[in-house]
Amino acid sequence: MKVVFSEYFYTVYTSDPASEPGRMESIVQALPDHVEIIAPEPATEEQILLAHTPSHVKDVKRQGLYDIAALAAGAAVRTARISLKEPAFGAIRPPGHHASSDSAWGFCFFNNMAIALLALKAEKRIETAIVLDIDLHYGDGTDNILNNESWVRTFNVSKNTRKEYVHEVERILSGHRVDLIGISAGFDNHVNDWGGLMATEDYRSIGQMAREAAAANNGGVFAILEGGYNHNVLGRNAAALINGMTPAH
Repeated sequence: MKVVFSEYFYTVYTSDPASEPGRMESIVQALPDHVEIIAPEPATEEQILLAHTPSHVKDVKRQGLYDIAALAAGAAVRTARISLKEPAFGAIRPPGHHASSDSAWGFCFFNNMAIALLALKAEKRIETAIVLDIDLHYGDGTDNILNNESWVRTFNVSKNTRKEYVHEVERILSGHRVDLIGISAGFDNHVNDWGGLMATEDYRSIGQMAREAAAANNGGVFAILEGGYNHNVLGRNAAALINGMTPAH
């Protein structure tokens, strides 16, 4: 399985929790042996403008965050392209699901998921897609950008128990036949993270269900990193999702 990652994502670019030192290291150190790391290229400004207004792009440039944010967006595009042949994971930052077309908050700058899906749609690689957002927090930016697009639907999972949560993911995945499933993979709902709900094995189950749903659709599946802030468990959780997404040999 391919994991899209650049050592540039080790850069501490702000003081927020998504940019903390050691965060990306915790993921890379826990990657399963079977993965192959693929280097990304920055998204082009044309790709970024599929999701964002010129004024927002200028604002990110003004903050001195354009290079790292564009690389994350480009990594998401690369991950999505790879996923049309095999499941893929983007170990990227900054996260993106709180970035709307003309504004951003919550440690996000460009909406990596929206840019990836809009880029593949513009390239005529896909006709339909869904976004499964498993982050603790509602992906308001992704909804803002994609809500008026008839070919894609976004789902933000929120349940009170692990069992209900996994069943809801299963319901969503089994109910839609699409070319591409994009997972906004936040791990901050883990029992040892901010949300205090999910177990590590639940992420493996979600990855496996997503892989099986994509196979049933003759489509693709990819995941890109959003939240997850306890470095002691983040790597294991990401590895669990990756292992679940990995086809059996």
